[in-house]
Amino acid sequence: HMHLIRHQKLHTSEKPFECKECGKAFQLHMQLIRHQKLHTGEKPFECKACGKVFSLPTQLNRHKNVHTGEKPS
Repeated sequence: HMHLIRHQKLHTSEKPFECKECGKAFQLHMQLIRHQKLHTGEKPFECKACGKVFSLPTQLNRHKNVHTGEKPS
């Protein structure tokens, strides 16, 4: 039931989760949590190939292409 409610919010412009640092608002709580790492400087995602660290897993995944030579799609 909660999954349906969360999914339905994606079809509205409702953004109830607001960052206290910058005021940016998000539809999902997890989006806010991920965003807040940009303010804290937290970088828990480390590249095993070179040791470079990132705030978000998507940043790490994009970076990995440097080592594989793949172009992002």
